[in-house]
Amino acid sequence: MSAAKAAAGGPVAVRPVSGGGLIGVIDYGAGNLGSVMNALKRLGLSARFAAGPEELVSGGPGAANRNSPFDRIIFPGDGHFATAMASLTQSGYAEAITEWIKADKPFLGICIGLQLLFDSSEEAPPVDGKAVRGLSVIPGKVKKFPGRKVPQIGWNQTAAKPGSRLFRGLPADTFFYYIHSYYTDPADSSVTAAEAEYYLRYCSAVEKGALAAVQFHPEKSGALGLKLLENWATF
Repeated sequence: MSAAKAAAGGPVAVRPVSGGGLIGVIDYGAGNLGSVMNALKRLGLSARFAAGPEELVSGGPGAANRNSPFDRIIFPGDGHFATAMASLTQSGYAEAITEWIKADKPFLGICIGLQLLFDSSEEAPPVDGKAVRGLSVIPGKVKKFPGRKVPQIGWNQTAAKPGSRLFRGLPADTFFYYIHSYYTDPADSSVTAAEAEYYLRYCSAVEKGALAAVQFHPEKSGALGLKLLENWATF
Protein backbone atom coordinates (compact mmCIF):
# COMPACT_ATOMS: atom_id res chain seq x y z
CA MET A 1 0.00 0.00 0.00
CA SER A 2 1.33 3.45 -0.90
CA ALA A 3 2.01 6.11 1.73
CA ALA A 4 -0.84 8.19 0.35
CA LYS A 5 -3.31 5.32 0.56
CA ALA A 6 -2.12 4.42 4.03
CA ALA A 7 -2.64 7.99 5.18
CA ALA A 8 -5.98 8.42 3.48
CA GLY A 9 -7.43 5.22 4.81
CA GLY A 10 -6.29 3.11 7.73
CA PRO A 11 -8.11 1.84 10.79
CA VAL A 12 -8.74 5.21 12.43
CA ALA A 13 -12.40 6.19 12.55
CA VAL A 14 -13.21 9.87 12.14
CA ARG A 15 -16.46 11.02 13.68
CA PRO A 16 -18.18 14.40 13.87
CA VAL A 17 -16.97 16.34 16.90
CA SER A 18 -19.58 17.76 19.23
CA GLY A 19 -19.04 20.92 21.23
CA GLY A 20 -15.60 22.50 21.25
CA GLY A 21 -16.82 26.07 20.75
CA LEU A 22 -16.07 28.39 17.85
CA ILE A 23 -12.74 28.09 16.02
CA GLY A 24 -11.16 31.21 14.58
CA VAL A 25 -8.98 30.74 11.49
CA ILE A 26 -6.38 33.44 10.84
CA ASP A 27 -6.03 34.57 7.23
CA TYR A 28 -2.85 36.57 6.81
CA GLY A 29 -3.08 36.46 3.01
CA ALA A 30 -1.29 33.25 2.06
CA GLY A 31 -2.06 29.56 1.93
CA ASN A 32 -4.90 27.28 0.87
CA LEU A 33 -7.24 28.13 3.70
CA GLY A 34 -10.23 26.62 1.96
CA SER A 35 -8.87 23.11 2.58
CA VAL A 36 -8.59 23.87 6.30
CA MET A 37 -12.17 25.13 6.47
CA ASN A 38 -13.40 22.09 4.53
CA ALA A 39 -11.62 19.73 6.94
CA LEU A 40 -13.19 21.44 9.95
CA LYS A 41 -16.60 21.26 8.26
CA ARG A 42 -16.17 17.51 7.69
CA LEU A 43 -15.57 17.13 11.41
CA GLY A 44 -18.72 19.07 12.22
CA LEU A 45 -16.74 21.85 13.88
CA SER A 46 -17.92 25.44 13.99
CA ALA A 47 -15.36 27.78 12.44
CA ARG A 48 -15.00 31.09 10.66
CA PHE A 49 -12.21 33.44 9.61
CA ALA A 50 -11.16 35.99 12.21
CA ALA A 51 -12.24 39.49 11.21
CA GLY A 52 -9.07 40.97 12.67
CA PRO A 53 -6.58 40.72 15.53
CA GLU A 54 -8.99 42.47 17.91
CA GLU A 55 -11.09 39.30 17.92
CA LEU A 56 -8.25 37.40 19.58
CA VAL A 57 -7.56 39.88 22.34
CA SER A 58 -9.43 39.65 25.64
CA GLY A 59 -7.92 42.65 27.41
CA GLY A 60 -6.82 46.18 26.72
CA PRO A 61 -8.51 49.42 25.70
CA GLY A 62 -11.50 49.92 23.44
CA ALA A 63 -12.80 47.07 21.31
CA ALA A 64 -10.08 44.77 22.61
CA ASN A 65 -11.60 44.98 26.09
CA ARG A 66 -14.33 42.48 25.30
CA ASN A 67 -13.97 38.72 25.39
CA SER A 68 -12.93 36.93 22.22
CA PRO A 69 -15.74 35.13 20.36
CA PHE A 70 -13.34 32.25 19.73
CA ASP A 71 -12.55 29.28 21.93
CA ARG A 72 -9.72 28.06 19.69
CA ILE A 73 -7.45 29.52 17.02
CA ILE A 74 -5.85 27.93 13.96
CA PHE A 75 -3.05 29.71 12.11
CA PRO A 76 -2.40 27.92 8.80
CA GLY A 77 -0.56 29.14 5.72
CA ASP A 78 2.47 29.02 3.49
CA GLY A 79 5.01 31.66 2.59
CA HIS A 80 8.34 33.30 3.36
CA PHE A 81 9.29 33.77 7.02
CA ALA A 82 10.15 37.49 6.74
CA THR A 83 7.15 38.36 4.57
CA ALA A 84 4.76 36.52 6.87
CA MET A 85 6.19 38.19 9.99
CA ALA A 86 5.98 41.63 8.36
CA SER A 87 2.32 40.97 7.52
CA LEU A 88 1.52 39.79 11.06
CA THR A 89 3.27 42.78 12.61
CA GLN A 90 1.64 45.37 10.36
CA SER A 91 -1.82 43.88 10.82
CA GLY A 92 -1.53 43.59 14.60
CA TYR A 93 -1.85 39.80 14.52
CA ALA A 94 1.68 39.27 15.88
CA GLU A 95 0.83 40.82 19.24
CA ALA A 96 -2.63 39.25 19.33
CA ILE A 97 -1.34 35.73 18.61
CA THR A 98 1.40 36.09 21.21
CA GLU A 99 -1.10 37.22 23.85
CA TRP A 100 -3.46 34.36 22.98
CA ILE A 101 -0.71 31.78 23.38
CA LYS A 102 0.65 33.32 26.59
CA ALA A 103 -2.89 33.07 28.03
CA ASP A 104 -2.66 29.30 27.33
CA LYS A 105 -5.68 29.25 25.04
CA PRO A 106 -5.95 26.43 22.46
CA PHE A 107 -3.87 27.26 19.38
CA LEU A 108 -2.86 25.20 16.35
CA GLY A 109 -0.19 26.37 13.92
CA ILE A 110 0.16 24.68 10.52
CA CYS A 111 3.26 24.90 8.29
CA ILE A 112 4.40 28.57 8.47
CA GLY A 113 2.18 28.72 11.55
CA LEU A 114 4.72 26.45 13.25
CA GLN A 115 7.89 28.16 12.01
CA LEU A 116 6.81 31.67 13.01
CA LEU A 117 6.55 30.57 16.64
CA PHE A 118 10.36 30.40 16.78
CA ASP A 119 12.97 33.13 17.30
CA SER A 120 14.45 33.34 13.81
CA SER A 121 14.89 31.55 10.50
CA GLU A 122 17.73 30.97 8.06
CA GLU A 123 15.17 31.85 5.39
CA ALA A 124 15.25 35.43 6.72
CA PRO A 125 18.84 36.52 7.45
CA PRO A 126 19.53 39.89 9.12
CA VAL A 127 18.83 42.99 7.03
CA ASP A 128 21.31 45.85 7.49
CA GLY A 129 22.52 44.11 10.63
CA LYS A 130 19.04 43.86 12.10
CA ALA A 131 17.68 40.40 12.82
CA VAL A 132 14.29 39.34 11.48
CA ARG A 133 12.52 38.04 14.56
CA GLY A 134 9.73 35.52 14.77
CA LEU A 135 7.06 35.48 17.47
CA SER A 136 9.62 33.95 19.89
CA VAL A 137 6.96 31.87 21.65
CA ILE A 138 9.22 28.82 21.40
CA PRO A 139 12.98 29.38 21.83
CA GLY A 140 14.91 28.01 18.88
CA LYS A 141 15.67 28.49 15.19
CA VAL A 142 14.30 27.48 11.82
CA LYS A 143 17.01 25.96 9.63
CA LYS A 144 17.32 24.93 5.98
CA PHE A 145 17.58 21.25 5.08
CA PRO A 146 21.22 20.39 4.31
CA GLY A 147 20.48 18.37 1.16
CA ARG A 148 20.15 19.49 -2.43
CA LYS A 149 16.62 18.18 -3.04
CA VAL A 150 14.43 20.84 -1.42
CA PRO A 151 11.66 21.51 -0.79
CA GLN A 152 10.47 18.25 0.68
CA ILE A 153 7.17 17.57 -1.11
CA GLY A 154 4.96 14.61 -0.39
CA TRP A 155 4.11 12.03 2.24
CA ASN A 156 6.54 11.36 5.06
CA GLN A 157 6.47 9.09 8.07
CA THR A 158 5.94 10.96 11.33
CA ALA A 159 6.92 9.46 14.68
CA ALA A 160 4.92 10.81 17.63
CA LYS A 161 6.38 11.07 21.12
CA PRO A 162 4.70 8.93 23.82
CA GLY A 163 1.90 10.75 25.60
CA SER A 164 1.22 13.29 22.86
CA ARG A 165 -2.41 14.45 22.98
CA LEU A 166 -2.23 15.64 19.39
CA PHE A 167 -1.38 12.17 18.07
CA ARG A 168 -3.66 10.25 20.45
CA GLY A 169 -5.15 7.16 18.81
CA LEU A 170 -2.96 7.44 15.69
CA PRO A 171 -0.51 4.75 14.54
CA ALA A 172 2.99 5.06 15.99
CA ASP A 173 4.40 6.07 12.58
CA THR A 174 1.80 7.93 10.57
CA PHE A 175 2.25 9.38 7.09
CA PHE A 176 1.33 13.05 6.69
CA TYR A 177 1.66 15.41 3.74
CA TYR A 178 4.62 17.84 3.82
CA ILE A 179 5.85 20.69 1.65
CA HIS A 180 8.72 22.76 3.08
CA SER A 181 12.40 23.66 2.70
CA TYR A 182 13.09 24.61 6.32
CA TYR A 183 12.70 22.72 9.60
CA THR A 184 12.33 23.76 13.23
CA ASP A 185 15.05 23.20 15.82
CA PRO A 186 13.70 23.98 19.32
CA ALA A 187 16.20 24.84 22.07
CA ASP A 188 14.22 22.67 24.49
CA SER A 189 13.51 19.23 23.02
CA SER A 190 10.73 18.62 25.56
CA VAL A 191 8.32 20.64 23.38
CA THR A 192 8.78 18.20 20.49
CA ALA A 193 5.62 16.15 19.96
CA ALA A 194 6.72 14.34 16.80
CA GLU A 195 9.70 13.90 14.50
CA ALA A 196 10.19 13.17 10.82
CA GLU A 197 13.28 12.43 8.76
CA TYR A 198 14.49 14.21 5.61
CA TYR A 199 18.29 14.32 5.33
CA LEU A 200 18.20 14.45 9.14
CA ARG A 201 15.78 13.75 11.94
CA TYR A 202 13.91 16.92 12.89
CA CYS A 203 11.03 18.26 14.97
CA SER A 204 7.84 18.17 12.91
CA ALA A 205 5.33 19.00 15.67
CA VAL A 206 5.33 20.76 19.03
CA GLU A 207 3.07 20.75 22.08
CA LYS A 208 3.28 23.02 25.10
CA GLY A 209 0.22 23.48 27.28
CA ALA A 210 -2.67 24.45 25.01
CA LEU A 211 -0.25 25.26 22.18
CA ALA A 212 0.23 22.80 19.33
CA ALA A 213 1.77 23.26 15.90
CA VAL A 214 2.74 20.98 13.02
CA GLN A 215 4.97 21.30 9.96
CA PHE A 216 2.82 19.02 7.80
CA HIS A 217 -0.67 19.69 6.48
CA PRO A 218 -3.27 17.64 8.39
CA GLU A 219 -6.03 19.09 6.21
CA LYS A 220 -4.37 17.43 3.19
CA SER A 221 -3.53 14.15 4.92
CA GLY A 222 -6.72 12.16 4.58
CA ALA A 223 -8.50 10.40 7.45
CA LEU A 224 -5.44 10.43 9.70
CA GLY A 225 -5.05 14.17 9.28
CA LEU A 226 -8.70 14.62 10.21
CA LYS A 227 -8.14 12.45 13.28
CA LEU A 228 -5.31 14.74 14.36
CA LEU A 229 -7.55 17.81 13.94
CA GLU A 230 -10.25 16.02 15.96
CA ASN A 231 -7.72 15.36 18.72
CA TRP A 232 -6.74 19.03 18.83
CA ALA A 233 -10.38 20.15 18.89
CA THR A 234 -11.01 18.00 21.96
CA PHE A 235 -7.92 18.96 23.99
